[in-house]
Amino acid sequence: MIILFDLDGTLIDSTEAILESFHNSFDVFNSPHPTDDAIKALIGHPLDVMYRGLGVDEEKIWDFVDTYKKHYRKISTQKTLLLENAKEAIEMAHEFATLGIVTTKTGKYSRVLMEHFKLMDKFDVLIGREDVVNPKPDAEPILKALEKLNANDKDVWMVGDTTMDLISAKNAGVNNIGVLCGYNTKEVLEQYTNVICQDTYEAVKYLQKEYAYER
Repeated sequence: MIILFDLDGTLIDSTEAILESFHNSFDVFNSPHPTDDAIKALIGHPLDVMYRGLGVDEEKIWDFVDTYKKHYRKISTQKTLLLENAKEAIEMAHEFATLGIVTTKTGKYSRVLMEHFKLMDKFDVLIGREDVVNPKPDAEPILKALEKLNANDKDVWMVGDTTMDLISAKNAGVNNIGVLCGYNTKEVLEQYTNVICQDTYEAVKYLQKEYAYER
């Protein structure tokens, strides 16, 4: 079995770091700030898509992205937390499955975060924004992860907290599980999956039973 995890809202809570980095970029360019709720509503999308959704002029978007990344790099490990039971979920999943991370965050910084939490060694692949042309909800990030894992005819599951994770899984032809520890509600997620769990630990316990049944 292969289990691919999203990061923000699935394994980690980096809301504070994300919000601070966004507001810093608006400070740098002396632009009107969006509300925290407006920013949080877009978490999970690539940064350029988020800034576009927040009304930044097209010609300035990548300058904002660059400023965001510079600030985020400084504060990410100090202002990011593992979600409750995420460490236990990863350790349990590692006992019976091959694990990967598929995120729209920058892969370089995602790796630093997971190394900071001493969990990167549990994952055989990490696909970030810079690794693909078309991020989630496109199938490309998941297909790229499976390609790197040399996956053939294996039971593959994508675990994520947003519709983009679930749609990406469907587009890639793999199973999906929605979790409620992140940024989308049950009512939204159940439009795209038949399996919804309270958090990632509950999702892994569900998959452990699936694995045992298959065996």
